[in-house]
Amino acid sequence: MTTAAQQQPRASFDTWGPWALLAAGVVAAAISARAVGMDRLGTVASAVLVPAAVVLQLCWGRVRRKRPGPSRTGVCLYLLRWAISFVLTWANPFFAFYAVTGYYTAPRELPPRLVLPGLFLTAVTMSGSEIGGWPPHGPFLWLGFFLVLAVNMGMVSVFTRYTQQEQERARVQAETIDELERTNTALQQALDENAALHAQLLVQAREAGVADERRRLAAEIHDTLAQGLTGIIAQLQVVANAPDLTTARTHLERASDLARHSLGEARRSVHNLAPVALAADGLPEALKKTVAEWGERAGVRAGFTVTGTAEQLHDEVSATLLRIAQEALSNAARHARPARVGVTLSFMGDEVTLDIRDDGTGFDPAAVPQRTHSGGFGLDGMRARAERIAGSLTVESEPGHGTAVSARVPLVRDDR
Repeated sequence: MTTAAQQQPRASFDTWGPWALLAAGVVAAAISARAVGMDRLGTVASAVLVPAAVVLQLCWGRVRRKRPGPSRTGVCLYLLRWAISFVLTWANPFFAFYAVTGYYTAPRELPPRLVLPGLFLTAVTMSGSEIGGWPPHGPFLWLGFFLVLAVNMGMVSVFTRYTQQEQERARVQAETIDELERTNTALQQALDENAALHAQLLVQAREAGVADERRRLAAEIHDTLAQGLTGIIAQLQVVANAPDLTTARTHLERASDLARHSLGEARRSVHNLAPVALAADGLPEALKKTVAEWGERAGVRAGFTVTGTAEQLHDEVSATLLRIAQEALSNAARHARPARVGVTLSFMGDEVTLDIRDDGTGFDPAAVPQRTHSGGFGLDGMRARAERIAGSLTVESEPGHGTAVSARVPLVRDDR
């Protein structure tokens, strides 16, 4: 993979490398001109071709800025630079500093099918320089030239193959990165859609909870307040038609009792909406106080136990379990006549269990009507409360052997 940090030095060398190599060749040739026997013709050729190389490099830079990568113009410029460097190397072998630029630029300036021929031309120039300059004199130098050319081409082939492998590896890595980016984009879109769906589900769950609460309140009003008001109206109608004061007073007392009872039911409904016991305490403390107060009021030996590591629960979970406990204790006081009641709150990993056991008269769960007319829905109401928060409620009882009510709900921690 070619990163921006790797591309920056390469771009710098593409811009300034040929200039530096040309300058190095000119300096080296000037210093070694007498030592290598550079004649007047070579000096004149150098004086003409070095400025030509400068102009060529300027043109090349302009072409590369307009049309980067291989092109026909790039091929022509490459061949022209090779010809200049070949003649300069013939004039003085130290101009090979400039000729070596062909090794570096051929893979990027020439089409793939012309890379090896371009490298071969550069290798010819470099081999002539390495044996002492053009032309070779005698069979021995010609043999040396071909040997050096073979070595140069061998090295060029190895490095070219290595470069191709690196380019292929970089291409595969770039494609892999692109695929990962597309996958990450798709994953982010999926996460965004999931978040939107989650928000929608929360809204739907909240609306469903509101609807369930409305149904509960409707049932509470129907079973308590509406019946109480109906009874009060009936008693007042009797009072209106009472033949004597004694009968009227009797029915007025009944109407007053019904009004007080309805007021108590109204207060109980409001209490169930927002349990006062949870206002200052967590669920374990609220249950402990509720069980203790109920035991004193009912004259029953009642105990409360917590197992596991207590955690701060979500308000809805705490309220649901507290209401179930209150309803179960109320049922025990009204129907079971127990001598002993035990309440256990268990924190078990990802769920919470509330168990209420008594040693009362017991009953047959299958024979219990779905609704009671003593203040709500009884067992069905407790079961509905548990199911509202994805929990469950089981009842085990048998006539003469007590009752066990167990509510199991998910452990949802307080998010505040």
